[in-house]
Amino acid sequence: MGVMNDRTALVTGANKGIGKHIAAQLAAEGFTVYVGSRDVGRGQRAAEEIVGDARPLVLDVTDPRSVAEAAAQVDRLDVLVNNAGISVSLTPPTEAGVEEFRRTYETNVFAVVEVTNAFLPALRRSPRPRIVNVSSGTGSLTWSTNPNPQFAPGNGAAAAYRSSKTALNALTVFYAQTLAEEGFKVNALAPGLRATDLNTRAAASGGDPAEAAQEAVRLALLPDEGPTGAFFSWDGTSVPW
Repeated sequence: MGVMNDRTALVTGANKGIGKHIAAQLAAEGFTVYVGSRDVGRGQRAAEEIVGDARPLVLDVTDPRSVAEAAAQVDRLDVLVNNAGISVSLTPPTEAGVEEFRRTYETNVFAVVEVTNAFLPALRRSPRPRIVNVSSGTGSLTWSTNPNPQFAPGNGAAAAYRSSKTALNALTVFYAQTLAEEGFKVNALAPGLRATDLNTRAAASGGDPAEAAQEAVRLALLPDEGPTGAFFSWDGTSVPW
Protein backbone atom coordinates (compact mmCIF):
# COMPACT_ATOMS: atom_id res chain seq x y z
CA MET A 1 0.00 0.00 0.00
CA GLY A 2 2.99 2.34 0.32
CA VAL A 3 3.94 4.80 3.02
CA MET A 4 1.17 6.72 4.77
CA ASN A 5 1.06 10.51 4.42
CA ASP A 6 1.23 12.69 7.51
CA ARG A 7 -2.51 13.31 7.40
CA THR A 8 -5.28 10.75 6.98
CA ALA A 9 -8.96 11.06 6.15
CA LEU A 10 -11.96 8.80 5.82
CA VAL A 11 -14.91 9.63 3.61
CA THR A 12 -17.96 7.37 3.87
CA GLY A 13 -19.94 6.65 0.72
CA ALA A 14 -16.92 7.75 -1.30
CA ASN A 15 -17.14 5.48 -4.32
CA LYS A 16 -19.36 7.98 -6.19
CA GLY A 17 -20.99 11.40 -6.14
CA ILE A 18 -20.00 14.13 -3.73
CA GLY A 19 -18.13 11.66 -1.53
CA LYS A 20 -15.79 10.64 -4.33
CA HIS A 21 -15.03 14.28 -5.13
CA ILE A 22 -14.31 14.99 -1.45
CA ALA A 23 -11.95 12.03 -1.34
CA ALA A 24 -10.20 13.16 -4.53
CA GLN A 25 -9.78 16.72 -3.30
CA LEU A 26 -8.42 15.59 0.07
CA ALA A 27 -5.96 13.33 -1.72
CA ALA A 28 -4.89 16.33 -3.80
CA GLU A 29 -4.24 18.16 -0.52
CA GLY A 30 -1.77 15.44 0.44
CA PHE A 31 -3.96 13.24 2.63
CA THR A 32 -3.97 9.49 2.68
CA VAL A 33 -7.68 9.00 2.04
CA TYR A 34 -9.70 5.95 2.95
CA VAL A 35 -12.44 5.54 0.36
CA GLY A 36 -15.35 4.11 2.32
CA SER A 37 -17.64 1.88 0.25
CA ARG A 38 -20.02 -0.99 0.93
CA ASP A 39 -19.04 -2.70 -2.30
CA VAL A 40 -15.46 -3.98 -2.56
CA GLY A 41 -15.21 -3.61 -6.33
CA ARG A 42 -16.69 -0.12 -6.50
CA GLY A 43 -14.49 1.09 -3.70
CA GLN A 44 -11.40 -0.34 -5.38
CA ARG A 45 -12.26 1.27 -8.72
CA ALA A 46 -12.94 4.63 -7.11
CA ALA A 47 -9.62 4.54 -5.24
CA GLU A 48 -7.77 3.67 -8.44
CA GLU A 49 -9.38 6.61 -10.26
CA ILE A 50 -8.34 9.12 -7.60
CA VAL A 51 -4.97 10.80 -8.10
CA GLY A 52 -2.95 10.53 -4.91
CA ASP A 53 -2.91 8.15 -1.96
CA ALA A 54 -6.45 6.76 -1.96
CA ARG A 55 -7.13 3.43 -0.32
CA PRO A 56 -10.37 1.42 -0.47
CA LEU A 57 -11.97 0.60 2.86
CA VAL A 58 -14.93 -1.75 2.97
CA LEU A 59 -17.47 0.02 5.14
CA ASP A 60 -21.20 -0.53 5.34
CA VAL A 61 -22.25 2.26 7.68
CA THR A 62 -25.47 0.45 8.61
CA ASP A 63 -23.66 -2.73 9.70
CA PRO A 64 -22.03 -2.47 13.16
CA ARG A 65 -19.70 -5.38 12.42
CA SER A 66 -18.52 -3.77 9.18
CA VAL A 67 -17.96 -0.46 10.99
CA ALA A 68 -15.96 -2.16 13.76
CA GLU A 69 -13.82 -4.08 11.27
CA ALA A 70 -13.10 -0.90 9.31
CA ALA A 71 -12.20 1.05 12.46
CA ALA A 72 -9.77 -1.68 13.49
CA GLN A 73 -7.78 -1.00 10.30
CA VAL A 74 -7.25 2.71 10.97
CA ASP A 75 -4.76 3.66 13.66
CA ARG A 76 -4.91 7.45 13.35
CA LEU A 77 -7.42 9.68 11.62
CA ASP A 78 -7.29 13.43 11.14
CA VAL A 79 -10.53 13.91 9.21
CA LEU A 80 -13.82 12.02 9.17
CA VAL A 81 -16.39 13.00 6.57
CA ASN A 82 -19.78 11.42 7.24
CA ASN A 83 -21.03 11.62 3.67
CA ALA A 84 -23.02 8.41 3.16
CA GLY A 85 -26.74 9.14 2.94
CA ILE A 86 -29.93 8.05 1.24
CA SER A 87 -33.21 9.55 0.10
CA VAL A 88 -35.79 6.81 -0.33
CA SER A 89 -38.52 8.97 -1.87
CA LEU A 90 -39.84 12.50 -2.22
CA THR A 91 -43.14 11.79 -0.48
CA PRO A 92 -44.70 13.93 2.28
CA PRO A 93 -45.19 12.47 5.80
CA THR A 94 -48.84 11.71 5.10
CA GLU A 95 -47.82 9.24 2.40
CA ALA A 96 -44.49 7.93 3.68
CA GLY A 97 -44.63 4.77 5.75
CA VAL A 98 -42.77 4.23 9.00
CA GLU A 99 -40.39 1.84 7.27
CA GLU A 100 -39.26 4.63 4.96
CA PHE A 101 -38.43 6.79 7.96
CA ARG A 102 -36.73 3.89 9.72
CA ARG A 103 -34.58 3.02 6.69
CA THR A 104 -33.64 6.66 6.09
CA TYR A 105 -32.70 7.32 9.70
CA GLU A 106 -30.68 4.09 9.83
CA THR A 107 -28.26 5.50 7.26
CA ASN A 108 -28.52 9.26 7.73
CA VAL A 109 -28.59 9.43 11.54
CA PHE A 110 -27.90 6.19 13.41
CA ALA A 111 -24.98 5.24 11.16
CA VAL A 112 -23.32 8.60 11.79
CA VAL A 113 -23.31 7.84 15.51
CA GLU A 114 -22.00 4.32 14.89
CA VAL A 115 -19.20 5.44 12.59
CA THR A 116 -18.20 8.53 14.55
CA ASN A 117 -17.97 6.69 17.85
CA ALA A 118 -16.09 3.78 16.30
CA PHE A 119 -13.44 6.09 14.84
CA LEU A 120 -13.13 8.39 17.86
CA PRO A 121 -10.06 6.55 19.20
CA ALA A 122 -8.27 7.11 15.87
CA LEU A 123 -9.41 10.74 15.71
CA ARG A 124 -8.18 11.36 19.24
CA ARG A 125 -4.67 10.45 18.08
CA SER A 126 -4.73 13.44 15.73
CA PRO A 127 -3.44 16.85 16.84
CA ARG A 128 -6.27 18.53 14.90
CA PRO A 129 -9.28 16.18 14.55
CA ARG A 130 -12.02 17.34 12.19
CA ILE A 131 -15.49 15.89 11.53
CA VAL A 132 -17.66 17.05 8.65
CA ASN A 133 -21.27 15.86 8.45
CA VAL A 134 -22.81 16.18 5.01
CA SER A 135 -26.31 17.45 5.74
CA SER A 136 -28.80 19.33 3.55
CA GLY A 137 -30.22 22.81 3.36
CA THR A 138 -33.63 21.15 3.25
CA GLY A 139 -32.97 20.04 6.83
CA SER A 140 -32.94 23.65 8.01
CA LEU A 141 -36.12 24.33 9.98
CA THR A 142 -35.65 28.05 9.40
CA TRP A 143 -35.50 27.63 5.65
CA SER A 144 -38.39 25.15 5.78
CA THR A 145 -40.66 27.64 7.54
CA ASN A 146 -39.33 30.69 5.69
CA PRO A 147 -38.52 29.04 2.35
CA ASN A 148 -35.09 29.70 0.92
CA PRO A 149 -35.13 30.32 -2.84
CA GLN A 150 -32.61 27.52 -3.33
CA PHE A 151 -35.35 24.92 -2.96
CA ALA A 152 -39.11 24.59 -3.04
CA PRO A 153 -40.76 23.55 0.26
CA GLY A 154 -43.05 21.09 -1.55
CA ASN A 155 -45.56 20.83 1.30
CA GLY A 156 -43.31 18.55 3.33
CA ALA A 157 -41.99 16.56 0.38
CA ALA A 158 -39.17 14.13 1.19
CA ALA A 159 -40.15 14.30 4.85
CA ALA A 160 -38.07 11.29 5.89
CA TYR A 161 -34.91 12.62 4.26
CA ARG A 162 -35.34 16.22 5.35
CA SER A 163 -36.16 15.36 8.97
CA SER A 164 -33.19 12.97 9.11
CA LYS A 165 -30.90 15.82 8.12
CA THR A 166 -32.47 18.02 10.80
CA ALA A 167 -31.59 15.29 13.29
CA LEU A 168 -28.08 15.12 11.86
CA ASN A 169 -27.73 18.86 12.41
CA ALA A 170 -28.63 18.38 16.07
CA LEU A 171 -26.03 15.61 16.37
CA THR A 172 -23.46 17.95 14.87
CA VAL A 173 -24.09 20.47 17.63
CA PHE A 174 -23.98 17.84 20.38
CA TYR A 175 -20.75 16.26 19.14
CA ALA A 176 -19.17 19.70 18.76
CA GLN A 177 -20.07 20.65 22.31
CA THR A 178 -18.93 17.33 23.76
CA LEU A 179 -15.59 17.23 21.93
CA ALA A 180 -14.69 20.93 21.97
CA GLU A 181 -12.21 20.69 24.85
CA GLU A 182 -10.32 17.97 22.97
CA GLY A 183 -9.68 20.26 20.02
CA PHE A 184 -12.25 18.77 17.66
CA LYS A 185 -14.00 20.84 15.02
CA VAL A 186 -17.37 19.34 14.10
CA ASN A 187 -19.48 21.06 11.46
CA ALA A 188 -22.31 20.36 9.03
CA LEU A 189 -22.39 21.05 5.30
CA ALA A 190 -25.36 21.86 3.08
CA PRO A 191 -23.97 20.85 -0.34
CA GLY A 192 -26.84 22.16 -2.43
CA LEU A 193 -28.66 20.25 -5.14
CA ARG A 194 -26.10 18.21 -7.06
CA ALA A 195 -26.17 15.85 -10.01
CA THR A 196 -25.97 12.59 -8.08
CA ASP A 197 -28.14 9.50 -7.77
CA LEU A 198 -29.45 10.56 -4.33
CA ASN A 199 -32.95 10.89 -5.82
CA THR A 200 -34.66 11.75 -9.11
CA ARG A 201 -34.61 15.48 -8.41
CA ALA A 202 -30.88 15.47 -7.74
CA ALA A 203 -30.17 13.30 -10.77
CA ALA A 204 -31.97 15.77 -13.02
CA SER A 205 -30.13 18.79 -11.64
CA GLY A 206 -27.06 20.35 -13.16
CA GLY A 207 -25.25 20.95 -9.90
CA ASP A 208 -21.56 20.08 -9.91
CA PRO A 209 -20.68 17.68 -7.05
CA ALA A 210 -17.07 18.89 -7.09
CA GLU A 211 -18.21 22.39 -6.18
CA ALA A 212 -19.90 21.11 -3.03
CA ALA A 213 -16.87 19.00 -2.18
CA GLN A 214 -14.69 22.11 -1.99
CA GLU A 215 -16.53 23.36 1.09
CA ALA A 216 -16.27 19.96 2.76
CA VAL A 217 -12.52 20.12 2.26
CA ARG A 218 -12.39 23.66 3.67
CA LEU A 219 -14.15 22.44 6.81
CA ALA A 220 -11.77 19.49 7.00
CA LEU A 221 -8.82 21.89 6.96
CA LEU A 222 -10.11 24.39 9.52
CA PRO A 223 -7.41 26.04 11.65
CA ASP A 224 -7.44 25.86 15.44
CA GLU A 225 -9.36 29.13 15.66
CA GLY A 226 -11.98 27.90 13.20
CA PRO A 227 -15.67 27.40 14.06
CA THR A 228 -17.25 24.29 15.50
CA GLY A 229 -20.89 23.29 15.88
CA ALA A 230 -21.86 25.34 12.83
CA PHE A 231 -23.80 24.78 9.59
CA PHE A 232 -22.37 26.00 6.29
CA SER A 233 -23.60 26.13 2.72
CA TRP A 234 -21.48 25.00 -0.22
CA ASP A 235 -20.35 28.59 -0.80
CA GLY A 236 -19.06 29.04 2.75
CA THR A 237 -21.98 31.11 4.03
CA SER A 238 -23.78 30.21 7.24
CA VAL A 239 -27.01 28.23 7.13
CA PRO A 240 -29.64 28.79 9.83
CA TRP A 241 -30.63 25.77 11.87
